[in-house]
Amino acid sequence: MKGLLLFVSLALLLPAQVKRTDVIRSTTPADDAKGLDPAVPDSVAISTRFERVVVIRVKNQAGLLAAIEKHVAEQKIRSAVILSGVGSALSTHYHMVTNRSFPSKNTYLEDPSTSADIISMSGFVIDGKVHCHLTFADTGKAFGGHLEANTRVFTFAILALGVLPDDETLGMKRFDDKTWR
Repeated sequence: MKGLLLFVSLALLLPAQVKRTDVIRSTTPADDAKGLDPAVPDSVAISTRFERVVVIRVKNQAGLLAAIEKHVAEQKIRSAVILSGVGSALSTHYHMVTNRSFPSKNTYLEDPSTSADIISMSGFVIDGKVHCHLTFADTGKAFGGHLEANTRVFTFAILALGVLPDDETLGMKRFDDKTWR
């Protein structure tokens, strides 16, 4: 019995494994193989104004992405800019693009036992979908990427969304479409 208690006690002291998952994000073979379309401009700019600013606070233990998605839906936000965000996390889950040719390869990193400050959040809400990037920092490094579902808040997180007009003429639906090239 003492041996089992010692084993369990030691196991609780070990840090949880960081889960790493690599995912190839294919669209279609034709879309992944196509080159640049000369009809697609090198860059696009739109001019608009914020309709309002929505500030979101997320409490201890809550899922950060789920909270943002909940308030985007409740506030009926179709298009927005993530202006700023800060806080801290007691678990992190994010992904980053890790190759240079199509199809894109995403590496997902999930650490349920890390603690980190949330140094910044930025991104967009496009057609109601949250596309948030964030930077974490611990005592040794800064790290981050695209926010994923299992990032949980420690002390709190606060972010501000600059809500754009719900206007199809903005043309933002294609802004995060990797096939529009």
